[in-house]
Amino acid sequence: MTIMSRKWMSPIVLAALLALVFALRGNGFPEHAPAMQVAMLDGGQVDFAQPQGNVRLLNFWSTSCAPCIRGMPALAATHERYHARGLDVVAVAMSYDAPDQVQAFARREALPFRVGFDPVGALARSFGGVNATPTSYLIDRQGRIVKRYIGAPDRTTLDALIEDLLSAAD
Repeated sequence: MTIMSRKWMSPIVLAALLALVFALRGNGFPEHAPAMQVAMLDGGQVDFAQPQGNVRLLNFWSTSCAPCIRGMPALAATHERYHARGLDVVAVAMSYDAPDQVQAFARREALPFRVGFDPVGALARSFGGVNATPTSYLIDRQGRIVKRYIGAPDRTTLDALIEDLLSAAD
């Protein structure tokens, strides 16, 4: 009997083990946001290497990811709380999502932040290979990646870090 076949191996334990394996391999993501332009559902584009003086929270998500869907209200609240001070929240759907489903979800939920689509997975690869959703990156005003979150971030810690980054240039 292998460890993976034991009945006690819950999805939560498996996710924690995978996160530990990725953490032990090193951070695996670049120091600076890559120069990649991604089309947004509103017709605009975002170049992640050009934060345009904003702090940016990039969230990779999927319409088939229950934790992603449950986390959207908190992501919207973060956007609402900090957008006027210079936080740019961008949610990018994974390549395996159907564009019409992404657009329907964004419209139905009236997401207040920009939503994009990574049709061939190039953006996910350029951020060191996003293998789990949700995965979020907090990027400072100079385009440096400050923090990567695999799974839902602790909102208190995230808010404190956003406050620090926004206050640094206020």
